[in-house]
Amino acid sequence: MNIKTLSFLVVLLMTSSLFAQSSLNNYKYIIIPKQYDFLREADKFQLNSLTEFLFNKYGFKAYMEEGNYPDDLKANRCLALTSNLIKDSSMFKTRLMIELKNCNGLTVYTTQAGESREKDFKTAYSEALRNAFKELQNINYKYVPAEQVSENIINKEPNNQADVSKEIAQLKAEIENLKQEKETPVVIAEESKVTEAVIEVSKTVSASQNTSDVLYAQAIENGFQLVDSSPKVVYKIKNTSMENMFLVEGRNATLYKKGDHWIMEYYENNVLKQDVLNIKF
Repeated sequence: MNIKTLSFLVVLLMTSSLFAQSSLNNYKYIIIPKQYDFLREADKFQLNSLTEFLFNKYGFKAYMEEGNYPDDLKANRCLALTSNLIKDSSMFKTRLMIELKNCNGLTVYTTQAGESREKDFKTAYSEALRNAFKELQNINYKYVPAEQVSENIINKEPNNQADVSKEIAQLKAEIENLKQEKETPVVIAEESKVTEAVIEVSKTVSASQNTSDVLYAQAIENGFQLVDSSPKVVYKIKNTSMENMFLVEGRNATLYKKGDHWIMEYYENNVLKQDVLNIKF
């Protein structure tokens, strides 16, 4: 292997490591399932408990599924990744890979397989899992909120910051015009390419302007149902421990008040989107 090839492989490995670290750093919690698909019992061989222990040992904040979650996780499950184990064993080897998925079921990170040649199942699974965790041990995880990442990027690019501010001002002006003209709801996408790595900030705002688009809140148990003028139930929202923040029933979405507007926030195709709802309480 010549020097150029070796250098390329080193750079590639470093880039992959940095990308993985950046992806995981945007998530605050890890949720551990009570039972893995390839085992017949909950916490068989204490494998789920060991997974929770090792995540916490290496700097993550891990919680068992349906456990006592922190308030911000109760309000927004998208702060967490869900852990899963993928079994890829052969006759003589037990191999386990750790897979992490976001709240939309998209895989964010998968480790290399940890291996064991032990014959006893409990010992083999434990050793294979610990070997898979060596990869996560070395990425130096540290939680960084997605909003803070965006702010840091914009602060490093003052010219782009001005462009983004200008686009946002134009966006607000167009929404106000739509309100006055009572036009059909439109979707406005904002994209800003910041660095050579192409970091996209994409926000989708839906403007519901006609009186027929007004949703009326009717109190139900643990929240409200939002109905249109039909009347037809469009959404059901559940109370959270935070003021003016609700969980949208049947969707991986949150509803919260920002200024005079109600914003429904959710992920679609791995892109964070925000819909403006006209709600009358």
